[in-house]
Amino acid sequence: MAQLVGKELQRCDRKIPQLHSYTIPHFSSLSLPKIKPMEQKTVPFIIYAESTPNPATMKFVANKYLVPEDVTFESEDPTNNDLSPLAQNLFNFSFVKKVYIANNFITITRTDIIEWEDIVHEIREFVAEFLNKGGKAYKGDEKTAEAANEGEASFTAMSSHNEPKTEIEKNIIAILDEYIKPAVENDGGAILFDSYDEGKVNLILKGSCSGCPSSTMTLKAGVENLLKQMMPEDVTEVVALNG
Repeated sequence: MAQLVGKELQRCDRKIPQLHSYTIPHFSSLSLPKIKPMEQKTVPFIIYAESTPNPATMKFVANKYLVPEDVTFESEDPTNNDLSPLAQNLFNFSFVKKVYIANNFITITRTDIIEWEDIVHEIREFVAEFLNKGGKAYKGDEKTAEAANEGEASFTAMSSHNEPKTEIEKNIIAILDEYIKPAVENDGGAILFDSYDEGKVNLILKGSCSGCPSSTMTLKAGVENLLKQMMPEDVTEVVALNG
């Protein structure tokens, strides 16, 4: 029995191939292809136009923000717009009467010498090309905006509402921001708090809201009714100072 087992083991040994030794190369010695870092592609500005309730204004919306948060601009002077190169260039068009910039949109008010259907594509293409070439809608910061608002510059820069002095004024501003601001901005405008005096709320209209034929209806049927409903003991009337 032992002899049979020994012979079988010898036969198995003959079947096992001889192993050769291999040298495993170090990875550092290999010529690996260099991996290029991922290039960050700049998303181009895309501009589209939206009509507003004000027939004299058109809203041009961008796919990216144009100005810092809660900073808005409005200008009617073609000669003094140092804070906004975009506004300055828009005034090179003879039919541009007013420029308002906020968040990711520009509201332009035209003169009566031309209709929107004749110029809307030209303005949209100009704004997109200007921004995609590195042009700025605004080249300051929030402190610059506040300083411009306090100075004599015709290009008005406002961060937001006037500073509230009482709890009533804080509540008014909170209601405007939560319920009125989204709808008004959607139409290319803004309604800002100016002051409060014995039940009377004074507001400032911006963008498409300024000079709009339906602004009175918006104030009375919208803003005034809402404030009266939510603050019945404090609000009796809402007035636009520049309406």
